[in-house]
Amino acid sequence: MMGEVDASLQFDRGTLLLRGLGAGQRRRLPSSRIWTWDDRVGIWRTEAINYAAVRSGLQGTSGQEVRNEVPRPRRVIWREVCLPELRADQREALGAWFGAGSRGQVIMPTGTGKTEVALAAMERTATSTLVVAPVRDLMYQWHRRILRGLGYDAGILGDSRRNLKPVTVTTYESAYIHMSEIGDRFGLIVFDEEHHLPGTCRREAATLCTAEKRLGLTATPERSDGREVDLERLVGPVVYRQEIPEARGRTLADFSVVRVPVALTAEEQQRYDRAGLTVRAYMAERRKQKAGYGWRDLCAESGRDPEARKAQKAYYLRKSVEDRAEEKLRVLEDIFRLHSREKTIVFAGSNRMAMDVSLRFLVPTLLSHSRKKERLAVLEGFAASRFPVVVANRVLDEGVDVPEAKVAVVIGGQASTRQAKQRLGRVLRKSGRSRAVLYEVVCEDTREEQRSRQRRRSDAYQRTRHRRL
Repeated sequence: MMGEVDASLQFDRGTLLLRGLGAGQRRRLPSSRIWTWDDRVGIWRTEAINYAAVRSGLQGTSGQEVRNEVPRPRRVIWREVCLPELRADQREALGAWFGAGSRGQVIMPTGTGKTEVALAAMERTATSTLVVAPVRDLMYQWHRRILRGLGYDAGILGDSRRNLKPVTVTTYESAYIHMSEIGDRFGLIVFDEEHHLPGTCRREAATLCTAEKRLGLTATPERSDGREVDLERLVGPVVYRQEIPEARGRTLADFSVVRVPVALTAEEQQRYDRAGLTVRAYMAERRKQKAGYGWRDLCAESGRDPEARKAQKAYYLRKSVEDRAEEKLRVLEDIFRLHSREKTIVFAGSNRMAMDVSLRFLVPTLLSHSRKKERLAVLEGFAASRFPVVVANRVLDEGVDVPEAKVAVVIGGQASTRQAKQRLGRVLRKSGRSRAVLYEVVCEDTREEQRSRQRRRSDAYQRTRHRRL
């Protein structure tokens, strides 16, 4: 029996080490299949994510005498809890998470209060917690929400700051960089916008951490590479899922989606067609030489092959013509007139188009390179109605708290249904009986039309109306 040997369990750089057992003693290991013999140091090793299974195995087998040297999570005392009362669906989500052993995914539409569910989970577990967010803006937003709701000034790891506390907020990049050092400090880890987690590097934020309690939050777990299936291992099973149609008119505002087709000018169409011919001619020629030649191959070759670079530039020119079509600005003007008394969010397909809209209508922009103070000033001005319109590229697609608005205009973007749901969710916060509307302005007879069709596969875009302005 293992009680006959002096064995110990330790955390080491994102892994667990079991000392005191030889290479031939696999049968004596708790959860034996997850261990690997490390010839370099002569010790059994497994990923830190397996800590819950290992600890359960140690407790469940009689006669085992293993010193558990992994630090116990610290208990947290909240100074001043000021959280809103949860709605019925939020209570159901929280109860399902606790019922699954405090481990799993909560999938709810944008605007339904996933953050409130997470803060309630933190308050009730009262254990050391790491909150992981995709970008710095969201990291600081979580810091403010924790301070306001739980009275706790959380530590910050990221944005050139390293202030670790029992409750800390960080980004995915900082988490996977530092998790090998800090992975044994937390009892609960919260992954906001969890669909970012299964990436090649970011997954280490989960695998190198011993936290037994795990909560994943997202409105759209699906990924183009199909890696969302890994979330069950990294975070836990889906314990609660709510889609937009379920929440429509109840916890979310009722809404309409209106598709507005526009045409390119003669000059724009000529440039668009000419660029398309350049791309198609190059791809056809390369496919004669290499079957299955695709966009990634072209990008890989563009640095050394002038013809590949020319084709790549033609592709981006084509995309630019779609993004910056003159007719889109005219339609925008009509929409602004229709909703002159309502706050409106405009989602552009590129920074350049966002700037075009800003210069044409003298409205502020929120771009990826906008500084933190500038972003806060714009959002505060929008909330106070000093700015009736705000324009963004991808900054507002997910997570960031956006002041109440009931009109959104999409004038460019990706083909993903995730982005479609996220952008729609920006205007779906329920406020009385106000109805939300999302306009999708699309160039006819272009690739943008195809991307629009793909976006409309989302259940959120059902019963889209078509209208010319």
